[in-house]
Amino acid sequence: MAHYIIQTLVFQLLFLGVYDLFLKKETFFNWNRWYLIGTAALSLVLPFVQIAAIGRQISPELRVQLPTVFIGGEGFVPTVPNPEEFVFPWMALWQIGAVLAGIWFASKLFKIFRLSRSGQRTRLKDFMLVILPDTKTAFSFWRTVFLGADLAPKQREIILQHEQVHVKQRHTFDQLFFELLRILFWFNPLVYMYQNRMSSLQEYIADAKVAAIQGKGPYYQELLAQVFQSQNISFVNTFFNHSLIKKRITMLQRSRSSRLKLLKYTVLLPLIALMVFYTSCSQESEASKTEVAKTTADTEVMTKIIELSEALKAKGELSPEERNALNFFANPTTEGDQIYWSLQQHLIDPSTVTDSKELHFDQSQAIAFALLDEVPVYPGCEGLDLEAAKNCFQSKLSQFIAAEFDTESLKDQGFSGKQRIQARFVINTQGQVADIEVRAPSEALKEVTLKVLQAIPQLRPGKKGGKTVAVNYSLPIIFDIGE
Repeated sequence: MAHYIIQTLVFQLLFLGVYDLFLKKETFFNWNRWYLIGTAALSLVLPFVQIAAIGRQISPELRVQLPTVFIGGEGFVPTVPNPEEFVFPWMALWQIGAVLAGIWFASKLFKIFRLSRSGQRTRLKDFMLVILPDTKTAFSFWRTVFLGADLAPKQREIILQHEQVHVKQRHTFDQLFFELLRILFWFNPLVYMYQNRMSSLQEYIADAKVAAIQGKGPYYQELLAQVFQSQNISFVNTFFNHSLIKKRITMLQRSRSSRLKLLKYTVLLPLIALMVFYTSCSQESEASKTEVAKTTADTEVMTKIIELSEALKAKGELSPEERNALNFFANPTTEGDQIYWSLQQHLIDPSTVTDSKELHFDQSQAIAFALLDEVPVYPGCEGLDLEAAKNCFQSKLSQFIAAEFDTESLKDQGFSGKQRIQARFVINTQGQVADIEVRAPSEALKEVTLKVLQAIPQLRPGKKGGKTVAVNYSLPIIFDIGE
């Protein structure tokens, strides 16, 4: 989710940059209107766009999450995350912000509703006219124009023409679109910038239409002569917004932009192409996301099974009720009974579990090899089919790391208890282990881990689309150094 939000922010920033640099001062008002609406919507969709052909052209470095390697003394039970550990409630914060933004939007709608009920309503051909008492306010919303009763007849005529443009061109739709974005993305300042530019643009459109009827001179005078009140409602089309008057007069004075300048909009094409290129190269496929989710779930299930085996070992003899409950939980079949007795009678030491077949579970899906046509092949695993090669790779690598890890040396250096290490490495296109990164509690642990990973024998590299590819691995290691 965070990656999506960052991409959306970057895309919107680029689109607004193009607008401000190339398009903002041109008189192609309707083109600019659709540019702002289109790019705001496009920025929300582009992060999901992925063109497979582009991804295939870039030799991908695929991230494979390997199951945790457990190494350690007798009775070691890997620690599971503490459910009471504080995690910042980002989703709750977003929901609270969205609810508050929604309430604020509803309050503005209610304010408009109250104003519409407080004035004198007249149904005209294309819109509803509401005359508000004791005010000079002037704005429009949807198909309703609000005018203050204190406006002079000449002012009312010009303002009514201006607001009719907003009504006929359905400018309220644009404002409501950005109001919706403000509710969903209340934390995004670029949405507010988009709406601000749209509000200015809509005033330019209405000014141009009325100035063509009234003449620019009289219209300038009307803009400068009076100071009107205005309602503080962000998404209505207020006739007089004081901060906009100078910009509106400046825009009215501009000569009509040459049609040749429409070529400026073509800047958008390479920009979108770059965005699609980026999303195609960076976004994981849906299959990969599913595999990662399966990996996490399988690892959690395996941890629970290991904890159960230790609990059974500590319990000893089970009561008939406990046996019935466990048999029911494990599925009362022959295979379920085998799982139960392997846990309860044989009491498998979790530190020796390197292959899920010992517990009669198939964890071949635990490794996210979904993006590969041919997985890297560990020495001794040649000639196997795809699924068998996956299982063989996992088993051989786990056994190698467990055998090579020098826990005695660490114990001599004073280390004790449970230690956690996170390692990353690449099996490059030559089948060599490279670019090793290790995060460990101490330099000594880091050095031992590096030594083990550097000793991994050369493999046959993985392939994607008939080409060898580098595969990036993430490997958690948890071990226990006995007292």
